[in-house]
Amino acid sequence: MFQNLIDALMQFGIWGLFIHSFADAIFFPIPAFFLQVPLSLMQPSNALWLATAGYVACLLGTPIGYLIGKLLGQSVLHKFLKKSWVDSATRMFQKSGEAAILIGSFTPIPFKVFTILSGCLNYPLWRLLAYAAFGRAVKFYAIGLLFYSYGRAAEGMVKDISLYIAAIAIPLIVIFLLIKKRIAKKKASQTPSPDAEGESDERITGNM
Repeated sequence: MFQNLIDALMQFGIWGLFIHSFADAIFFPIPAFFLQVPLSLMQPSNALWLATAGYVACLLGTPIGYLIGKLLGQSVLHKFLKKSWVDSATRMFQKSGEAAILIGSFTPIPFKVFTILSGCLNYPLWRLLAYAAFGRAVKFYAIGLLFYSYGRAAEGMVKDISLYIAAIAIPLIVIFLLIKKRIAKKKASQTPSPDAEGESDERITGNM
């Protein structure tokens, strides 16, 4: 059934990918990757335009997926998606929401799991959009650049593109989060606590 839908969307070219990517962030269980690749294979010269259409549509659909999670809760995920996907994404979120969204952009887990789960867990929408903007850009444009640069010869390379992206991106994400955590700790240590401020005021008052 889903393959028939993908075949139907292919007839609309770039607009078909736009619709698919928009739905991918909300409810469609097949990632937009499976339409972006054959469309890019058909017209490698348009591969970057296809990547742009998919990327923009994904970001437009992200707030809607978030709202669904906020209103309907996590039960909606179990109704339409594999339990293993939902459980994996939940574990990732419990460790670090930022890492979950960034890493989730490269994994086979449909991105809607992360948009809806963000709403379920009341994760800040602006953060979801910020990290999704980075992560999904990498995914869409990596494929677009591959086909634009190598043409139809990229068909054999694209099978492992997610693995290559993850191998490069995940260590960078871990480093970024560690640096961010260290900076946050440094700021917290430099900020005087209310008790310390109160003691300082008392000393000043006593000296006066």
